[in-house]
Amino acid sequence: MIRRLSDLWTDSPLGFWLVAAACLYFMVMAVRLTVIDIRSHLLPNRIVFPSYAVAGVLLLAAALLAYFADAPTEGASGAVLFGVPGLSVIAGGAVLWLFYFVLRLVHPPGMGFGDVKLAGVLGLYLGYLGWSHIFAGTFAAFLLGGLWSLGILVARRGTLRSAIPFGPFMLAGAAAAMLILPA
Repeated sequence: MIRRLSDLWTDSPLGFWLVAAACLYFMVMAVRLTVIDIRSHLLPNRIVFPSYAVAGVLLLAAALLAYFADAPTEGASGAVLFGVPGLSVIAGGAVLWLFYFVLRLVHPPGMGFGDVKLAGVLGLYLGYLGWSHIFAGTFAAFLLGGLWSLGILVARRGTLRSAIPFGPFMLAGAAAAMLILPA
């Protein structure tokens, strides 16, 4: 994400500010949802639903600006799918939402519907960067959640049936993919 921002700064300053605003919103949303999910095992709609609009508008506008400003292919390639700028943002949100929805259908006690709704928002962010970020962010979420669960089992603070809030791990996995993987 940092490299994408530096490319945007030189090629599309307005696109830079749109992505920076989206990143700032992500940080605030992630902190609020993490605290709420840890305390109550809920991801409130009053935070998740507006996040679709905020992330969607900011990231789609940035993708369109980068594409039409003739940004270098490295700077805009993650947000272009089948030659359509911004389509990977929408597709990322839809695919990640669908993946978590199928997990919810397969094993309802293992995944809350708040996690499914949050997955769509995270897919918008990760889709802006590309498919490798979607896969890495999802993998990181399950890896972090699994390690936490394993730690709880080893410390004998829970059982295999213990419920853990998965939203914080989803947010941490997405943040890790955005920060660590090259754009």
